[in-house]
Amino acid sequence: MDWVLILKAVIMGVVEGITEFLPISSTGHLIITGQLLDFMDHDRRAVFEIAIQLGAILSICWIYHQRLWNVASTLHTPASQRFVINLAIAFLPAAILGFLFIKTIKYYLFHPVPVACALVVGGILILWAERREHIITVQTVDDMRWRDALKIGCAQALALIPGTSRSGATIIGGLLFGFSRQAATEFSFFLAIPVMFVATGYDVYKSRELLNVADLPVFAVGFVTAFFSAMLAVRGLLHYIQRHDFTIFAWYRIAFGGLVLLTAYTGWIDWHG
Repeated sequence: MDWVLILKAVIMGVVEGITEFLPISSTGHLIITGQLLDFMDHDRRAVFEIAIQLGAILSICWIYHQRLWNVASTLHTPASQRFVINLAIAFLPAAILGFLFIKTIKYYLFHPVPVACALVVGGILILWAERREHIITVQTVDDMRWRDALKIGCAQALALIPGTSRSGATIIGGLLFGFSRQAATEFSFFLAIPVMFVATGYDVYKSRELLNVADLPVFAVGFVTAFFSAMLAVRGLLHYIQRHDFTIFAWYRIAFGGLVLLTAYTGWIDWHG
């Protein structure tokens, strides 16, 4: 067994788990980390990243299993029906645009420098959003209307650009559209479930010829690591937003993206490798 490769898988799993639900872009961090670590070849790394994303999303299912079960067991009630309909509406914009343009986006933008630019721009937008006066019209997820769900879905579609962050787009979009921080964050988590399951299933099907039994231990390590690190990150974020805003994530994005751009400009790191 290649223990160096296993260690790299652990690092990639931790990066995925921590960044998936924070507004700092998991895809962007995986692209940059994978290139720094020289982790697998490009095609195998892409399949690995798909697999560990499933580990991260299962952590949300575990944390909110009681809420999800309550919705599933009470679908005959208006409240549960509204919740499911809102998720479906918010899911559609990114699903449609992703189906149409994901190949082009991956070809041109899934590289460290475009990711770094998106990190910086996203950080500036978060600072702007946090400095605006917040007028809350949606206190909890149950207060959402279909129009609120559509607005969040359109914001999430921006996350097709790597480095933007799916959670960042939905959370900050929620704040701009009158959501409380708690409602914006929790709906971002719930929305991740159908989005990531569909995206993961589609990508696995498309990449099925690249799946290799020999890679199973590496995939398993990354999957488990992503699951537990995502669970810690989600619980930590829910606790953090009770008393703080998202400004710290904005400055992190700007600093990290700026560092990547600096190393690319100076040639310290060959990000085109």
